[in-house]
Amino acid sequence: MKNLFLLLTACLALTACGSGEKGQAADTAAVVATDNVEQKDYVEVLSFHSKYRCPTCIAIEKNTRELVDAKFGDALKSGDLVMRVVDISKDENKAIAEKYEVTWSSLLLVSHKDGKETVENLTEFAFGNARKAPDAFKAGIEEKIGNLLNRE
Repeated sequence: MKNLFLLLTACLALTACGSGEKGQAADTAAVVATDNVEQKDYVEVLSFHSKYRCPTCIAIEKNTRELVDAKFGDALKSGDLVMRVVDISKDENKAIAEKYEVTWSSLLLVSHKDGKETVENLTEFAFGNARKAPDAFKAGIEEKIGNLLNRE
């Protein structure tokens, strides 16, 4: 969708380079088109970690990935569910870490609905279960993701 928008914007810019009013009309059309673009609702699983990882941090990512792949493959393919693993020690990830106020390993579920975000922090649950009770961890995460997807 983003690539389509960039292509449309580039085409409008190229055709708008003519004379005064014609160019202004094209610019206005581009603004109106972007204002009417409907964003898709989706659920995002964000697994944050730093450069150095403990066994529990590794288990959180491993078990979350296994669960998401096994139980939510169709939602991943359709874009209704997105999973991202984010290394907060990398410069390119500082903005997302700041956005969600993450300073260490964390597991968040973010519901994107009607242009608004709702964040559920599952870090404490993840650290308490991912390594020592992986079945309970997966069941809990599956329920949370399922509930969010069904609300969409």
